[in-house]
Order: sequence, then C-alpha cells, then structure tokens
Amino acid sequence: MRTLSFTVTQDQAGHALGSLLQTQLGISDSLLARLKRREQGICLNGQRAYTTARPLAGDLVQVQIGDDPVKRAPPMAFPLSILYEDPDILVLNKPSGMAVHASTRSPGELTLENALSYYLPPDAAPHPVSRLDRGTTGVMAWAKNGYMHHRLQALFHTQALSKSYLALCLGSPPEAHGHIQLPIGFAPGSRYQRAVVPVGQAAHTEYLLLGRRGTLSLVRLLPHTGRTHQLRVHMAALGCPLLGDWLYGRPDPRISRPALHANQLSFLHPLTGTAVTVYAPMPQDMLACWQAALALSLIHI
Repeated sequence: MRTLSFTVTQDQAGHALGSLLQTQLGISDSLLARLKRREQGICLNGQRAYTTARPLAGDLVQVQIGDDPVKRAPPMAFPLSILYEDPDILVLNKPSGMAVHASTRSPGELTLENALSYYLPPDAAPHPVSRLDRGTTGVMAWAKNGYMHHRLQALFHTQALSKSYLALCLGSPPEAHGHIQLPIGFAPGSRYQRAVVPVGQAAHTEYLLLGRRGTLSLVRLLPHTGRTHQLRVHMAALGCPLLGDWLYGRPDPRISRPALHANQLSFLHPLTGTAVTVYAPMPQDMLACWQAALALSLIHI
C-alpha cells in the first residue's frame, strides 16, 4: 500500500500527531478516521501510533494513504496515451467517443475506468479528478488513490491549477478577448440539456480568439468554474456554438462531435510543490477541419 513519510522537525515536535498529519500532509478527516482503524495506518518510528501521540524532533512518521480494497471496473485492454505519471497521479490524453465510466444505458461498454483497471496495479484505486464529455478529447487527470484525489480537487479554481481548451466555433466572438459570466442550469423540461437560466449556478468562462478562417474561429477557453457543459453552453449563448455540437448548435458533416479539446493542464504538485504542465496536441479531426477552412478561405481570395 502507498505510504508517505516525514521526519518531525523541531518546530513540529510536541504537537498532536493527528494535527501534524492534517497540516503537513493535508490528510482529510475521513482518511484520518480510516487510518486510525488500520493496523499500520499511522506509525511512529516503525510502531503503530495514535493521533494523540506527541512526537519528538527526529521521529519518523509513516502513513498508509492507499485506499481500502474496493471493487474496480472490470479490466479491459486499451492502448492509453499517457502524458504524465508518478506514484499518485496519472494524466492521459482522452480519445473521442470514450466514456469516463460505465452507464446503465451502455452496459459492457469499454470505458476509461476499464482501461485504467487493466493498466494500473491491483492496489490502485483510480479516481477522475475532473470529467470530460464523451465527445471531448484531451488532457484528463486521474488520482491513483483517494488521498491524492482530495488534494487535487482542492486545487481546482485556485491559482495552483489551471486548464485550457481549444474549440472550433461557428462564427466568431464579438471581442478578441473576453469573459462570459452567465448562470447555467437545466434547460426547461430537460434533465440533461443545460441552458443559461436566471436561477442557474454561477458560471464563468474566459475566451481568447486565436484565429479566423472563413466561417470558423479557433478559440482558447479557460473555465473559471466547472458547470456541466459550461463551455458549450457559454459559446452558444455568445452566438458562436462549437462546430458539430448537435445539442447546443447543429450537427455538421465535417466532424462527428463537438469540436472541443482540453489541450493544457498546469498544477502545483500537492506533495512536491513542483510545477507540472501537460500538453495534448489538437486531435486529427479538429486539425483537419481547421486546415480545410484555410484551404477554402484561400480559394475565396
């Protein structure tokens, strides 16, 4: 099981061990409760210890942060595109058309959870840090245990983590750079489709126009909140829906999905403090649409 350790400093000496685990390692209340029940969940100098213990300077603290045994999705072989990996975090390049996890509508379907169950060792418990729609491609982070899932989720919508997307849109935003701050909720009469509604949840998207080619524009999107379908709803509300977005725009023969790609993820690693930046290049279907738009615009010159 994954174990973290640290040596108690002079400043930390004398403090309750439970308090040190939460301040030094970011251990959540729920994980701390589980650690208390494990035989070797919390150790001080190699011996089981309780959260009330008060270690001395130089003492070695060890903590089992791995999850308790859980039922994982059935393993299915699939060639994952791994962009970054360490003992606690995995970032992959999600392909189009692949769901994150199983649904009752498509039992037995290959999902990213199935592929990760095959790829990761049996004691890992993959948790998606955020989700991408089935049709969306690009950077997607997974935690290999619940502890790291908690630490990474705490970074969202802070300066310690940022994520950007590339989108091909029909039409062009009114400004080269702007912010969309419109509330999002369920569309009237639907339990799936979203819409801009006055009683919806606050939602904030920043956009940057990267280029125009004919009727298409290439836009970088930076979500400052994480509402379902936020980027698709906001761009449609701006009058330039995503190319191929059958739900918030219209189907398009040039692409079989909404033209949205998570191209960059940057974060400060919760354990090391190291800055990590991961990129995923624009996928072939979006690239082909953008190149075709250039060729068409040259014909019309």
